[in-house]
Amino acid sequence: MRIAILSKGPGNYSTKRLKEVAIERGHEVRIIDYSKCYLTLQKNNPVVSYEGEEVRNIDVIIPRIASGLTKYGTAVCRQFEMQGVFTTANSLAINRSRDKLRATQILARSGVDIPKTVFSRAASETEEVIEQAGGAPLIIKVARGTQGNGVVLAETKKAAQAVMQAFYVEGVSFLVQEYVAESSGTDIRAFVVGGRVIASMKRQSLDDDFRSNLHQGGEGSPVKLTDEERKIAQKAAKAMGLPICGVDMLRSDRGPLILEVNSSPGFGIEKVTKHDVAKTIIEYIEQNAKGNQRRDRIGA
Repeated sequence: MRIAILSKGPGNYSTKRLKEVAIERGHEVRIIDYSKCYLTLQKNNPVVSYEGEEVRNIDVIIPRIASGLTKYGTAVCRQFEMQGVFTTANSLAINRSRDKLRATQILARSGVDIPKTVFSRAASETEEVIEQAGGAPLIIKVARGTQGNGVVLAETKKAAQAVMQAFYVEGVSFLVQEYVAESSGTDIRAFVVGGRVIASMKRQSLDDDFRSNLHQGGEGSPVKLTDEERKIAQKAAKAMGLPICGVDMLRSDRGPLILEVNSSPGFGIEKVTKHDVAKTIIEYIEQNAKGNQRRDRIGA
């Protein structure tokens, strides 16, 4: 098959691994910097151009879209989708996953347990929002942050109000979320491919940082999921419409709580668990790329 990896970083570990494995298995691979593509729209003829030429005869795209380029990157994905190209993550699912409020609404609607979350745009209602979220300490998240960025721990009511007021003044949309004390500084990443958890690791912060993301200096170690954790990870991936994703969860006193479903998860979990994630993804593509893609009823 002819596979295009949509990535701004050809030197990224995940991009290199996908390319390496796909070539080993006999596929043609091209890395395309989606930020440098341009799209031509006309009746029944969606065209993607890159480096001065039309991109033709692509069977599969693997989107590796950076958070800051979600809007443009998903537009490029959508153009390929309009051509009937198979994608490992459709543009609509990527957009949903990158909007924390939208993703949280989808997960809650689907019966996935999450930390209690409150969203408000009324600057005068900080006390009510804090009370609804369970009181301080609280987690305050920018609605479109990623990799642990834009996440603040407010340890007191006064600190929470100060952070919220600052975000209100700047016009930043944010979520206020309960703080799960028993899991502070740790979370679990489950890597899902084809609706099945293929690898899982615990991420632990190395200092007093409450965030455990590897991008924030956290340390990963292999972990065995409980049946409940495995099922909720698969349920979250299905709810978000992402056959390939990273599902982040907390272990709480009331069971696993889903934090986020990442549509472009890093491959650091390969190094931690020794599971060949790239190979599993390419095998998934080989098994599914020739079938009909399910159309999302909501559309673009």
